[in-house]
Amino acid sequence: MDHVVSVACPACGAAVHDSDRFCEGCGAALVAPAAPAEPSPEPSPQPSPEPSAADGAGAPCRSCGGVVAADGYCEQCGALAVSERDHWSERPAPHVGGVCDRGRRHARNEDAMALHADGALTALVVCDGVSSAPDSDLASLAAARAARDVLAAGAVPATVTEAARPAAWSALLVDAAAAADAAIRGAVGDRAGRAEPPSCTFVAAVVDGPLVVTGWLGDSRTYWLPDAGTPRQLSADDSGANELIARGVPRAQAESSPTAHAITRWLGPDAPDVVPQTTATRTQGPGWVLVCSDGLWNYCSEAADLDALVRDVEARVGSAPDAIAAELVTWANAQGGHDNITVALARPTGDSLQAEPTGSAANVEAAPPPASRPDLDPTDR
Repeated sequence: MDHVVSVACPACGAAVHDSDRFCEGCGAALVAPAAPAEPSPEPSPQPSPEPSAADGAGAPCRSCGGVVAADGYCEQCGALAVSERDHWSERPAPHVGGVCDRGRRHARNEDAMALHADGALTALVVCDGVSSAPDSDLASLAAARAARDVLAAGAVPATVTEAARPAAWSALLVDAAAAADAAIRGAVGDRAGRAEPPSCTFVAAVVDGPLVVTGWLGDSRTYWLPDAGTPRQLSADDSGANELIARGVPRAQAESSPTAHAITRWLGPDAPDVVPQTTATRTQGPGWVLVCSDGLWNYCSEAADLDALVRDVEARVGSAPDAIAAELVTWANAQGGHDNITVALARPTGDSLQAEPTGSAANVEAAPPPASRPDLDPTDR
């Protein structure tokens, strides 16, 4: 039987048992109520989350308080740890901002962005990790940061003539892509030897006054959405269908090809070619440069449709670029959020005259056909 100890009530002196919670004589509480647990402090928003494949490891699980293992899941309840990488925003200047979000269907955010602003110069970089290649979240963030740093550090000097600036920025975008690819190899270590090593798409846009120069590998996109005029997509997807169309294959035949949805260029240890296509445009009047992953454009691909969506959002939330980006992310999640979603926006300054191709798809036609990766479906990254 249990051993019972009699003690005195501190309020009235009546005999009570040590297991009693209240005195039967006066009703006084015999056990002090437990102090409510302090809520776990919310982490401060981090505009530049660290590139970790297991964000949250070692921290207490927010669902049950258990230990989060190295793979990012709680050892007690199995919940995936909340990660700073799941959703973050950046706004380096009033006219520049972006949001990166995990979406609704993927367990991890494999998109990344890195933004820079200095006076009239802006750099927007978005990389979309390939979900079929494990740990591609490491690749995308390392690549985005490395490319941004090259573009910021190597900014074309003001002494370079207006006519020479498109080519100078295009050359720097090539350097930025090479640095991004090298950064991936450094970030993934021995994972580079896998059959499907971590990899990602790449798109970067430099806004230099009214001049917009963009470079890309894969199917993350750059759009120009003028306040007045015709909106258009500045990049051209590196996909099997587009490669065939560029070589003169009829669109219907190209889009029904077995390789139509294969990504033909990317960054990573198994990439056969990391030289981006580039194009330069001199904008006329104000508007938005929008850089995004396919988590957005899968739901709104045509430039005119995307422009209408942005204008509707701007009318509701105002002209702050991070607020517009956040609302576009919310909209994409409402459509299903099947993929990670990244949106970055900037407004050029000044007027100019015309578009100037500097290394676009037309110049790539004569190049040998790049190796394709049929596993890189643009709807599954």
